Amino acid sequence: MQDVFDIYTIIFVVLAVFIFMRLRSVLGQRTGRERPPYDPFSARDQVRGSTGDKVVTLPTRAVEQAAKPPAEPAEPVDRWKGIAASGSATAAGLDSIFAADKSFDPRHFLAGARAAYEMIVVAFAQGDRRTLREWLSKDVYDSFDGVIRDRESRGETTETRFVSIDTTEIAGAELRGRTAHLTARFVSQLVSVTRDKSGNVTEGNADAVTDVTDVWTFARDVTSRDPNWKLVATEAGQ
Repeated sequence: MQDVFDIYTIIFVVLAVFIFMRLRSVLGQRTGRERPPYDPFSARDQVRGSTGDKVVTLPTRAVEQAAKPPAEPAEPVDRWKGIAASGSATAAGLDSIFAADKSFDPRHFLAGARAAYEMIVVAFAQGDRRTLREWLSKDVYDSFDGVIRDRESRGETTETRFVSIDTTEIAGAELRGRTAHLTARFVSQLVSVTRDKSGNVTEGNADAVTDVTDVWTFARDVTSRDPNWKLVATEAGQ
């Protein structure tokens, strides 16, 4: 009977040791190096206050920077390079026009003025009043029309042909109230001849190329939606 009791005792002891070992393998044991339980609030504070010994976050400085208005772009040192000399009266006039009309582009103006110059000269020679009305101010149109009438009364005709337009440049710029005035200087080569009603040449030479310099002033209301410039003055240049 004692032997049976000893056998059962041994079996229970073995089972107890086996269960203890299983629990230890599953639950582990404390070594003093265990991580503390996760605390989302304490973890957030640690991240917020961490500097990494190299980077220091200055939230107040960031707020100051965000509150500052964006810096305005610096004005070009020489906005009209190739168009007008820096510091000249023409450059100052261009600045005034641009301030009143941000869409103003002097290079675009010169391209249009060049085309208008050729169109107007040819229309004047042909007596094309419809085209002239589109491009000329009333005063200039009346002057051109008077010459055309005199020519027509004598039965004369004029033939003009452009060989080339060598130079187109801005010679002056000014803003008068709401009206921008731009003076363009044209240097061209053309063939021009005037004939009487019998076809005889009365002026010019049909076989000769003539160098011509014209100084024309165009104007436009910078507040108008109409982008076209009108010819308001003409003079012969040198």
